[in-house]
Amino acid sequence: MNPPDPADFVAPAYRSIGESLVRELGKLMVDPAMISLAGGYPGPELFDREGLRAAVDEALREMPVPALQYGPTEGLPGLREQVAQLLGARGTAASAGDVLVTGGSQQGFDLLVRTLLRAGDAALVERPTYTGPLRVLKVAGVRTLTVGVDAHGLDVDELEAMLRDPATPRPKLLYVVPTFANPSGATMPRARRLKLLALAVEHRFVIVEDDPYGQLRFEGAHEPHIAGLVDEVPGSKAWTVHLGSFSKIVAPGLRLGYTVAPPRIRTACVLAKQLDDISSPGFTQATVQRYVAAGRLDAHLPKIVAAYRERANAMRDAIAGHLADRVEFNIPQGGMFMWGRLRDGASTRELLPFAIERKATFVPGDIYYAERADPSSMRLSFATPSPAQIREGVARIGAAIERMGEPGAVPPAWPSVAAAR
Repeated sequence: MNPPDPADFVAPAYRSIGESLVRELGKLMVDPAMISLAGGYPGPELFDREGLRAAVDEALREMPVPALQYGPTEGLPGLREQVAQLLGARGTAASAGDVLVTGGSQQGFDLLVRTLLRAGDAALVERPTYTGPLRVLKVAGVRTLTVGVDAHGLDVDELEAMLRDPATPRPKLLYVVPTFANPSGATMPRARRLKLLALAVEHRFVIVEDDPYGQLRFEGAHEPHIAGLVDEVPGSKAWTVHLGSFSKIVAPGLRLGYTVAPPRIRTACVLAKQLDDISSPGFTQATVQRYVAAGRLDAHLPKIVAAYRERANAMRDAIAGHLADRVEFNIPQGGMFMWGRLRDGASTRELLPFAIERKATFVPGDIYYAERADPSSMRLSFATPSPAQIREGVARIGAAIERMGEPGAVPPAWPSVAAAR
């Protein structure tokens, strides 16, 4: 009998979860000729390095102990107050005591799943949705139900029909990105947000609103947070959690986000976070606290938005010039992404190797579905490349579509991305 292999001790959930396709595509960027329209990474030249350097100096000079010592699990009081003020400026009432600082909104969602759900419980997500929560729910053994998305975000009428169907398992939680969703780019109008709150009260499930992109609007008027509408739907505040992040508006390397939740849920998340990392790093918390308090975020954010407006316009025009007869796209009013599908129904997973061969990457849309995946869908990101790179990258994808359609075309082999999710 062979001795046991330590690898056999790995939990089954982590054996089957698979590699992240976006991360695998990121590895191709060692080739300087490659143009990535895949990853949702902020443009690195848009980081406010001088402002952050000044904030670091101030943090170390004025609050060295909070910056360098163990800190409260809930987060530094000053940063929590800054978060409450940022939310208040967007019309969402919160106090510093409502806020838990986390390692990005991804940790916030993980804490919620660990404290609210058990294996076998049901949760709802959009179809399609961001891959991070899908992977968290899978590892937790949660049954993931999906609700369709149209050009105006989550289809609350479909959700209502599901909830009224006795055959639908009772969900405990719904995860939604209501503003410039990843991957669809769609934004829910106010009426849908209000109806969603009413359904949560009636059917007793927790809405987890993730808002990493809401401040990146470059067209149209801002929609209120779902959490900012709770006073209009009696009883809904107890069923609403808001997740936010500094990753897209300051820098993802700081790994700072926040959770605003009802007291008992927040307390449970604090206890779970103590088991994770004791607290988020005081150094980055103090840096962001000083950066926001000095008005640097308010001063720099319009520069980010202006750059994304220019890049989104470049992508829209390039799509019109190179892909309009081949791909149908949703054009967003903000965020980082455009979502489309091949008009002929071909597989974008099969298209990807042809695009990589032409030194361009995108994300096949099938990875964003828990069920009923659309194999013809695709996500393009305009956040990182320059307008010129965007135009060239879209042209290369157009050439790849042409090549794939040629008789006898054989896709090149890219083992590292073939099976990744």
